[in-house]
Amino acid sequence: MKLGNWIFRAWFYFRQGYGTYLTFLLGYVSTLVTVYYLAIRNIPSLLYIFPQFGPFALLGTAVGIPTAVTIGWIHMKRSRLFSSEQDIGVEANPYYYKLPPGYTIEAMVPSTLMQLRLIRRLSEKMDLLTDSERTEIDELERKFAILLKGGYLEHRGKA
Repeated sequence: MKLGNWIFRAWFYFRQGYGTYLTFLLGYVSTLVTVYYLAIRNIPSLLYIFPQFGPFALLGTAVGIPTAVTIGWIHMKRSRLFSSEQDIGVEANPYYYKLPPGYTIEAMVPSTLMQLRLIRRLSEKMDLLTDSERTEIDELERKFAILLKGGYLEHRGKA
């Protein structure tokens, strides 16, 4: 593996580990500590309910986890926010407009292209193709050729 590739991969893994796990844990603990020592400890009536940090942290966790799960579910299933995020991800991901390395290039697209060519030959032999269908097949073969050479198809999605 080239040094440049290794550096970019390490940077990706660092961001995943730091952003997803380390900052989550630190942020969670930091929030509990901050709320307890800056809010609860300065309000006598709340300090009477939570004289120690442990019970407050347990209740915060018992309430916080189901609340966070519910908010996450709403985000994924009931709001348009997640679908908008996915739209942006699709637009930004180059592999939606080119073939990913591996079995797709080595087996899937070549077999699909072969099937297309065989169906075309059979259809032409039986005189079943219209001019527009020939044009469509030509266009598909052209696109497959671009993809198999490592090229990109043009983006026709929403901006």
